[in-house]
Amino acid sequence: MEQLTQFIRDKISISDQDLNAILPFFRTIFVKKNELVVSHGEFGKQLYFVKKGCIRIFFINEEGQESTRFLAFENHFASALVSFITKEASLEYVQALEDSHLLYIDQSDFFSLLEKYPVWEKFYRNYLEFAYVTNTNSLMSFITMDAQTRYENLLKEKPIIVKRLPNKVVASYLNISQETLSRLKSKK
Repeated sequence: MEQLTQFIRDKISISDQDLNAILPFFRTIFVKKNELVVSHGEFGKQLYFVKKGCIRIFFINEEGQESTRFLAFENHFASALVSFITKEASLEYVQALEDSHLLYIDQSDFFSLLEKYPVWEKFYRNYLEFAYVTNTNSLMSFITMDAQTRYENLLKEKPIIVKRLPNKVVASYLNISQETLSRLKSKK
């Protein structure tokens, strides 16, 4: 729980008493590489913190192509957020890309803590703001940048993605074909 404690303290100012009341709601899960923790049509009822490994959130379009929306490595939270908030079936998948050690909290516990601990609302607002900015920046890059610029930005801002993940996932994250990614990599 030390990693999670540090992550929370980096985001908000929280008393030991409040933190000690919140942390027991997190449980541990070990997920194998390629294992789905949320499938399309399931309720995304958990928020995951990555202690070790990597999880991704992705969609599959009508042509059967995967489009990766978000990648969470160590010390990041991730979930099928729309489903988590609305309690409706998820339109996306959450998958481990590596053998992963995750901490998770159930949606019902998470929202119950929001009622009891106002400081937890600050944490939630921080998480939602991060998710909004991340998704908006990603959407803007698809609209305003060509593939080469998106790839160069990825190398500069998040090189871990290119270093640790297979080309198929990197391409789906950049919204380009694997062939285009190979051409871009060969230019570097």
